[in-house]
Amino acid sequence: MKEEETMSVLRNENDDFKRLEEEHKKLELSLDEMLKKKYLTPDEEVEKKKIQKQKLQYKDRMAQIIRDFKQGVK
Repeated sequence: MKEEETMSVLRNENDDFKRLEEEHKKLELSLDEMLKKKYLTPDEEVEKKKIQKQKLQYKDRMAQIIRDFKQGVK
């Protein structure tokens, strides 16, 4: 099963994966908006780092769900 097919199945069958993916997209949009600014205040820099870390945590968790799913499919 290809990666995109796996993700499609998980979106439909795994609520946790779907939620993580949606949250990851929201954080991506927030980060994109923040990076449109020419300069960030120190507080905004801290917030940017928090968003980046949270995005990475979500992505790591989604990757783990994909690995677990693929192992179960074999």
